[in-house]
Amino acid sequence: MNKRTFLKNSSLLTIGTLATFSALGKMVKTIAHLPAEAVAKDDTFWAMIREAYYLKPDYINLENGYYCIMPQEVLEQYFDHIREINRQGAYYMRTVQFDNKKIAATKLAEIAGCSPDELIITRNTTESLDMIISGMNWQPGDEAIMAEQDYGAMLDMFKQTSRRYGMVNKVLSVPMDPGSDDEIVELYSYAITPKTKLLMICHMINITGHILPVRKICDMAHSKGVPVMVDGAHAFAHIQFSIPDLNCDYYGASLHKWLSNPLGAGMLYVKKENIGKPWPLFPESSKADNDILRLNHTGTSPVAIDLTIANAIEFYKKIGPDRKEARLRYLQNYWTTRVRSMPHININTPTDPTRSCAIANVGIKGMKPADMAKTLLDKYKIYTVAIDSAGVHGCRITPNVFTTTTELDTLINALGEMK
Repeated sequence: MNKRTFLKNSSLLTIGTLATFSALGKMVKTIAHLPAEAVAKDDTFWAMIREAYYLKPDYINLENGYYCIMPQEVLEQYFDHIREINRQGAYYMRTVQFDNKKIAATKLAEIAGCSPDELIITRNTTESLDMIISGMNWQPGDEAIMAEQDYGAMLDMFKQTSRRYGMVNKVLSVPMDPGSDDEIVELYSYAITPKTKLLMICHMINITGHILPVRKICDMAHSKGVPVMVDGAHAFAHIQFSIPDLNCDYYGASLHKWLSNPLGAGMLYVKKENIGKPWPLFPESSKADNDILRLNHTGTSPVAIDLTIANAIEFYKKIGPDRKEARLRYLQNYWTTRVRSMPHININTPTDPTRSCAIANVGIKGMKPADMAKTLLDKYKIYTVAIDSAGVHGCRITPNVFTTTTELDTLINALGEMK
């Protein structure tokens, strides 16, 4: 493609994108009065949402759990921020950089339901939670509790911390399809001893989509004097909740997942009374021990990503958090209910629809997950990710708001044929 053709196509894309933004705003107004569950089934509305994204046509993308791509509206705004910061150069970095980051953090705190004084912007969930794990004053014999289904990066940090300080890691296994919340709560409760210094749980288990009863676990742990750290990488801007209502002590999330921000932004919530407890990853001597910013020194960073957070939040609100959650749960149930009864299929996600949302995991009896993922891509042009660990053997299926039921029909037919 020559330069002239490229510029022409780019201009047409921008014009088309602006038209889509305008139409989307009008479309949202026409369904604003309807219950979220009703809108979830309205394929016409979600086809309009799909138009807001620039999608690769080579495959059906059902691996949105790793990275939810930005809608074009947010992408264009991100480019604008990059251009403006590049235009201002050091002037921007030395004048309003930190003020603007604080504004973005305040907007995040609003949708998280917490005080801006309890939340900072990080690079991702791993940085957020590894800072807490490595920053605690561990003593030999102290215990931490976690599950084998937790994210590998945090488990690795616990292992390193154990080698470094002599603390003890107690690793549990969360049941795939619990009969009640009490079954989960008691699992963690029985593992707590007087030596337990930290309990880590997932809000939503990344390999299965299992939503844990976080508030009940936190209340139980606090009754025993144990703080709780929550991995919310897959829950934030996916399902609706307020972090203070969870009653956790620490909460980390990645904004490039369900908020659809550019890669490179995450967040960390620390309950106010705990701010002075962990050692920061990079020290910030000018901040008081009770100032959340003492945990937020990062050195020079790509600040355009921080500025785009406000744009991503605006798009999230435009769709509507309740409508987004309802649609994502509808899409997951659309395909899982149609394949769950197939004799050669294993669904590695709870049967209770309230215990999951977009993410589910499916396995085929007698087929390795890697072979399953390869067949889905090579034969059916469906992109997923293979999971073969922690008692979970299958492919994680993660639709997004731009996924169509027609695309899921392709998945359903593929799973029916793959025996």
